[in-house]
Amino acid sequence: MRRPWNSLRALLMVAMLALAAGALPAQAQILETPREVAAVRINIIDLLANEDGLPLPIKQRREVLRAYYEAANGDLLWLNSNRGEQFLARLADAESDGLTAADYPGAQLGRLLDVAHSTDLRSLGIIELFFSAALLEYTSDLSVGRFLPGKVDPNFFIQGRKIDQAQALSELAQTLDIKGFLDAWAPPDPEYGALKHALAEYHAMAAHGGWGTVPLGDVLKPETIDPRVPALRARLAITDAAEPALDDPQLYDQPLVEAVERFQKRHGLEADGVVGPATLVALNVPVEERIASIELAMERWRWMPRDLGPRYVMVNIAGFELKRVEAGAVAERMPVVVGKPYSRTPVFSDSIRYLEFNPYWTVPTGIAIKEELPKLQSNPSSLAAQGFEAVAGGQAYDLRAIDWTRYGSGNFPFQLRQRPGESNALGRVKFMFPNAHDVYLHDTPSRSLFGRAERAFSHGCIRVSRPLELADAVLRDGGVAGWSSAKIDAVVDSRDNTVVTLANPLPVHITYLTAWVEDGTVNFRKDIYEHDTKLVAALDGKSIAW
Repeated sequence: MRRPWNSLRALLMVAMLALAAGALPAQAQILETPREVAAVRINIIDLLANEDGLPLPIKQRREVLRAYYEAANGDLLWLNSNRGEQFLARLADAESDGLTAADYPGAQLGRLLDVAHSTDLRSLGIIELFFSAALLEYTSDLSVGRFLPGKVDPNFFIQGRKIDQAQALSELAQTLDIKGFLDAWAPPDPEYGALKHALAEYHAMAAHGGWGTVPLGDVLKPETIDPRVPALRARLAITDAAEPALDDPQLYDQPLVEAVERFQKRHGLEADGVVGPATLVALNVPVEERIASIELAMERWRWMPRDLGPRYVMVNIAGFELKRVEAGAVAERMPVVVGKPYSRTPVFSDSIRYLEFNPYWTVPTGIAIKEELPKLQSNPSSLAAQGFEAVAGGQAYDLRAIDWTRYGSGNFPFQLRQRPGESNALGRVKFMFPNAHDVYLHDTPSRSLFGRAERAFSHGCIRVSRPLELADAVLRDGGVAGWSSAKIDAVVDSRDNTVVTLANPLPVHITYLTAWVEDGTVNFRKDIYEHDTKLVAALDGKSIAW
């Protein structure tokens, strides 16, 4: 999107200042002497202190620029080196960073650099400042993202971050390598780097025309003959290493079935080799949309804390997966169930502080009134048999001893609680990171849901598929001594409510990524909460100062 600041304004300002001062001859080299360097610095300091008509990008960063250039070591960054040419090349290739070249003033900066050899010292000061302001803008976008997460989507509870602009200018002064400088400010996690590599691959695919579509039709099953098979084979040859036909080109043979299964697996589909409607839809998503998904995932990585922790748990809502990371390597992955689209699991970071074995489940008031009260009014014995009880004033009551027809949404003085046991909705253990969303990780008695490809069934909390294995690892990573899988089993079998506090709280990051790289393979998922749609809209309508 074009930035609203008119690039001609800067050029006209430079031109008018040059005319007013008398332009230098075209053959003169800029800043040939220390005296000229000092003169430009003096003009820069004066511009920042007294010029009201500076371009908005400079004005927005006036204080940090002034602090840098007024400092004793505030060397010029652009007019006496080739940093400018390097930066222009990086801006022209912004797509490789998952950004958009048109959002940055590469063309304007190039024209300013062209006239730098034939303009006056004060105008050179403006050019220097314009480059510095643009560098800070790009560094910020690359490092912490283009938006405050909560401004894009109210379900993202990630604290917005800002770069240290003074540090950025200071570090830039210590290097002539713009690429190395910018790469160091990008998110350091290897997963971000893997996405950037995947983005380059998909841009290359797009440059070669992307891929064709597979015609719609009946469900395509292995070992059948169908005129659409050549199109399917050609499509998967581009992304999933489909091999040439062994015999009949219209035969859906075993090597092609295996390519389909690879495709289905990395798109979160049932990996059965059957090309049904869902697989056809995924096959026919154009390369441009896949590129956009990778770019959005890179943007969300910029929103995450720069330091995720030496050990941490990460849940990808869109991928229905939890992974446990130790020393930068994935130690464990497991399927999870997340919130339904109308009771979404929020995106945020926190720390697991304690585990509770054989937990009570206190039903949230809204759920108790909306979902459970009608059941209590018709058959309280059913819920009582599942271990539920009512709590009021610290006293527990048998559900069957209460006339529930007397209560409603405006009159419900009870907490509904389920005792520990096999039927408990939280299962055998919950992992607590107290937060304003009342969201946590927990076991579940509803095991069958983990076998489904899409697993958005909860009220917002995250159900884990191997909770006791996770508990063993979390206790270990959390610095709790004296626990083992055998002790966990014994505590669970006792059915006694048991709380274990971690000596070292373990970071947990709840994320939403519809694209990621796993074992060198790009994975894509559906935008189940339409968070991608909101971010695309924000990027398309972004108001930027240039």
